[in-house]
Amino acid sequence: MTTYILVAMVLGILVGGAIHSQVAEAATQKLIAGYISFGSMIFLRLIKMIIAPLVFSTLVVGIGHMSDAGAVGRVGGKAMLWFVSASLVSLTLGLILVNLFEPGVGVHKVISGAATGIDAHAMSLDGFVKHVFPDSAFRPMVENEILQIVVFSIFFGVACASIGAKARLVLEGIEGISHIILRVTGYVMKLAPLAVFCAMAATISTNGLGILVNYAKFMGEFYFGLVCLWLILVIVGFLILGPSVKRLVALVQEPFLLAFSTASSEAAYPKMLEQLAKFPVSRKISSFVLPLGYSFNLDGTMMYCTFASVFIAQAYDIPLSLGTQIAMLLTLMLTSKGVAGVPRASLVVIAATLSQFSLPEEGLLLILGIDTFLDMGRSATNVIGNSLATAVVAKWEGQLVTDADTESMIEEMEVQAAA
Repeated sequence: MTTYILVAMVLGILVGGAIHSQVAEAATQKLIAGYISFGSMIFLRLIKMIIAPLVFSTLVVGIGHMSDAGAVGRVGGKAMLWFVSASLVSLTLGLILVNLFEPGVGVHKVISGAATGIDAHAMSLDGFVKHVFPDSAFRPMVENEILQIVVFSIFFGVACASIGAKARLVLEGIEGISHIILRVTGYVMKLAPLAVFCAMAATISTNGLGILVNYAKFMGEFYFGLVCLWLILVIVGFLILGPSVKRLVALVQEPFLLAFSTASSEAAYPKMLEQLAKFPVSRKISSFVLPLGYSFNLDGTMMYCTFASVFIAQAYDIPLSLGTQIAMLLTLMLTSKGVAGVPRASLVVIAATLSQFSLPEEGLLLILGIDTFLDMGRSATNVIGNSLATAVVAKWEGQLVTDADTESMIEEMEVQAAA
């Protein structure tokens, strides 16, 4: 599947480039891209179709099998410790690199008052609270509000764990549903190469390869930052997990490529759950930590928020003091949590940040054209961050068998055999 995805990505770029070069009219390019994108649209809609029941069933079963509510709080606390730490690292790295590279210096944009179409007030405090806490058990599943599904599932799972044997039949039924949904996921994932081809071809046929050249400096520096972030996360993972982190990275390469090529973290969720089970991570840990990570551990999005915000200030020749940048970082740390279900989440967060710090919101237009290409890197980074977070929490909980553990068990068995 990994090979198919890579081949589909290359073919999509070639076909998209050919269409853009052969079809001169922008309207015709957009029309053709619209037809091509049906393949990726169908795939992403099918993924969204299974996300809600998959998150609910796996999360409830995972929590229901925990011994008590204290175990849920302990695992959640350890997960949030990693999420907050990783978010601070991501935001800080983005801030350091954008000041080091200064990609916006020399652009000399002048404020014109152009509209961006992005609602800067979409994440107000009132909106945030409503976005996190559901007012219905079913509406979040209909609207794919992952964070609200997680909140309801936690309450439901803790209740099942607290009443013990009385909930056994319910848990068995939900566990059966989770196995069925995972089988459906396998069917849907067979369409992944087609979706990747269509997504790449549609994007390139509309924008052309030229847009990548024009924004090469900004994109190159941002992707360099993402690679640095990957290395930091993997090194920290190595310090905790040991050499087995290499196997984890190898296992998540398929969901990584899937998220990258479709620019969707959701598309990779079912495959991540499957690959983490092979690591092996206990299902009750992965089904709890992964959905939380999709709301609170968007490492790629974190880094992009500081990188893009300061880039816009540089492009408009607006100096930002160190204190202002640190205040911006802390603000983003809070406003970026729980935005997984918000359309164009990173742009909404950046727009709100620009507004709060009196920076021109129209600066978003500078990056709007290449946002899809940047979103590919952000989505892939989120896969790495959440996979490592899940494995680390499993290790802390003693729910993970690492290479070092295996070696020690073998040595112990050899000693016992010799005795």
